Amino acid sequence: MKFLDTPTRNLFFTGKGGVGKTSMACAVAVALADRGKRVLLVSTDPASNLGQVFGVEIGEEEPTAIVAVPGLFALNINPEAAAQAYRDRIVGPVRNALPPDVVKGMEEQLSGACTTEIAAFDEFTELLTGGMLTAGFEHVIFDTAPTGHTLRLLQLPTAWSSFLEDNQSGASCLGPLSGLAKQRERYSQAVAELASAEHTSFVLVTRPQLGALKEAERTSGELASLGIKNQRLIVNGVMPDAASDDPLAKAMVAREQNALAHTSTLLAALPTERIALQPRNLVGVDALRSLLAPATLVDQPAVDRTEQTGPALPPLSQLIDEIERDEHGLIMVLGKGGVGKTTIAAAIAVGLAARGHAVHLTTTDPAAHLAMTVESNVAGLEVSRIDPHVESENYRQRVLETKGKDLDAAGKAVLEEDLRSPCTEEIAVFQAFSRVMHESRKKFVVVDTAPTGHTLLLLDATGAYHRDVVRNLAPGVHARTPMMQLQDPQQTKMLIVTLPETTPVLEAESLEADLRRAGIEPWAWVINSSLAAAKPRDALLATRAAEERTHIERVRSSVQRVALVPWQIIPPTGYEALKVLASTYPAAPVPIEV
Repeated sequence: MKFLDTPTRNLFFTGKGGVGKTSMACAVAVALADRGKRVLLVSTDPASNLGQVFGVEIGEEEPTAIVAVPGLFALNINPEAAAQAYRDRIVGPVRNALPPDVVKGMEEQLSGACTTEIAAFDEFTELLTGGMLTAGFEHVIFDTAPTGHTLRLLQLPTAWSSFLEDNQSGASCLGPLSGLAKQRERYSQAVAELASAEHTSFVLVTRPQLGALKEAERTSGELASLGIKNQRLIVNGVMPDAASDDPLAKAMVAREQNALAHTSTLLAALPTERIALQPRNLVGVDALRSLLAPATLVDQPAVDRTEQTGPALPPLSQLIDEIERDEHGLIMVLGKGGVGKTTIAAAIAVGLAARGHAVHLTTTDPAAHLAMTVESNVAGLEVSRIDPHVESENYRQRVLETKGKDLDAAGKAVLEEDLRSPCTEEIAVFQAFSRVMHESRKKFVVVDTAPTGHTLLLLDATGAYHRDVVRNLAPGVHARTPMMQLQDPQQTKMLIVTLPETTPVLEAESLEADLRRAGIEPWAWVINSSLAAAKPRDALLATRAAEERTHIERVRSSVQRVALVPWQIIPPTGYEALKVLASTYPAAPVPIEV
């Protein structure tokens, strides 16, 4: 990669979920360390998988040395640990000076998603502005969360600086502002550091796919609006135009070339490099070093396609059959970014609508692309998006028209200041989410969720609201909160989507554990875009298909209900293609290459 000849100190890797941000960030970190540099690799993703890539447990308070790569250290920003440290910092000084019930109340007020976000943001700005943890490192590489969450994080320095500058009342939803005001200078430094082309580079990672390229374009524009203009583009996982006559390989090449031919002028203007599709998962230092080596895809190892038939897994239509029996309910589709949540959610919604049911398909993903997947003019199907900006503005107007209508000028000014807090967005999105949950009592509501980390923040907000309601209930009074609905399998079905690859399966298992800790039992898994189920003949794709077998078997043997969706030669977008995906599909035996 040419930019490794003169890298800036800070390197951010961002993009749509599943495009290979972590692999690229890790490979570049290894390459710089191999050149004798001292490198700190930091994950800001709430669903970080640095530990899985390097095969070691990564620290959350102190950088962990990657022994196999001298000079390389890694660190995870854990939002929950950061939030606890933040709570201790706020509550600690008064813990022994106030009554226990008052202290407990303060701790519960600081248990919401807002606190988690501001705490993670606090650690992020400290790293960016040269805190103690980064001292002595020549390069700091940030492996970020999927785009929507990262843009939110990058906007916070400006948002909080403006809020602190404008707010004169001395209070916020996070408590007294005097503590936050002390951080104002650091927030300003963070804004300047992000915009400095001399110090900071942003590497947009994408796949040669229309949706991923569109999101990279959107990200590039939003970064530019924040004053961040030192950007580069990496197109990862490009299928080589080999001589294979495999229809699946030909379809993949044609689809990618069509997507790349429609690259926007905004992205085309960026310095760009392309990385070839790899035959195996990028786990381990040797694999990372090979990623940036010259491609050798024409000499793939031969694969013996003597085929045995493994256990047949049900198609997606079988899950839709079971969902339909309840005649209404909430279906939430979750998973790591890039695993195809939007496609699966849209296919389920179209499948139910095609059977004559009223269905509302919506998304909580800030980087949503439902409109690119399914048309909104399908009979019985309503398509919408919970847009954080729109919901925030609507929420502000409602509060001003209700709580603010009887206030005097000074009171309204204080209320307006409070509503300019970045935390308002979390509250507004949660309220919108609660409204669509209410609809599911009479119809099917299918929610295409944001990538894992952002969804966990939303569930955290739901849990915080639940705790607050329960805490304030009068004796003998009962209430049913949104969290209770999420925990009830008769009302809510959680579907975890994954790809048959190492990292997505491990992250899906981690998500499953997080849900269970919240008292929510996942209803089913969907293994999406399986090459093994599509049975490719091309050597590169057959090698990747053979790699899937272990992961498919791992899921099949550990969950009660699972469906397998083959990689689709016809792109699964539009009503007709989605209806085919949702209709009865021949049960796909899992080929076992020997």
